[in-house]
Amino acid sequence: MSTEQNQTPAPRTLSAVVLAAGKGTRMHSDLPKVMHEACGRPLVHWVVDALHAPGIESSPVVLVVGFGRELVEDSFQPKPDWLRFAIQEEQLGTGHAIDMARPFFEDAARRETTDVMVLCGDGPLIRRETLEQLHRRHVETGAAATLATAILDDASGYGRIQRSSDGSFDRIVEQKDATPEQLELKEVNPSYYIFRADALFDRLGRLGNKNASGEYYITDVFELMKSDGLRVEVVDAVPSEDVLSINTLEQLSEVEAILAARGVTHEEGA
Repeated sequence: MSTEQNQTPAPRTLSAVVLAAGKGTRMHSDLPKVMHEACGRPLVHWVVDALHAPGIESSPVVLVVGFGRELVEDSFQPKPDWLRFAIQEEQLGTGHAIDMARPFFEDAARRETTDVMVLCGDGPLIRRETLEQLHRRHVETGAAATLATAILDDASGYGRIQRSSDGSFDRIVEQKDATPEQLELKEVNPSYYIFRADALFDRLGRLGNKNASGEYYITDVFELMKSDGLRVEVVDAVPSEDVLSINTLEQLSEVEAILAARGVTHEEGA
């Protein structure tokens, strides 16, 4: 038997990229959106804590920062040795934002053995258990990409999950680009993703921006992967009560009430 046949696959490691560059104009504040507080803590800290909790422990965690980045970076001082910062100078979309983290994944060997969890920094309702379920499905199936979805009675404002006739994943359609029929779909994208690093970064450069926003969407990576014959997994893992976009101060108050109802403390995290 050859040496190659005797070799066992290298163990996979888990890293993360958190999108934290947005301004959040509807918050009526000079703060970066992710620096608004829920229950006394910046929104992005809830997300980072969930990513570096027992059972996940992503390393490194790369925060993509932009508007007011000094405030975001200073809030993590003293900086943990597993935390990194990438800068998005122009706001060209989620796909472009993640590509700003590319320098941390340039090593070819590392890219081939690393999974990258991607989350938005304004989602403090995220639960560690949900991330564990997402990660477990990704590893068990050997998928190139895995996303978690949620079912909402009112899906307004969210990207919709379009499935094929056999029930398998087809694509994510952003609300601005959706047809009236697609807007009727109740399965939504709450932006919980995990990718094989090589598969992700090899496709970010192929993204186009011919859409209603003129932006490079990370959601289009899934369709590219599927068209390339790679495996995309979907897990309906996000409870509907955890899906609340924070775009206004009123929505921030709603999130604070949910966290308080959970009895979450500063020390316990999300």
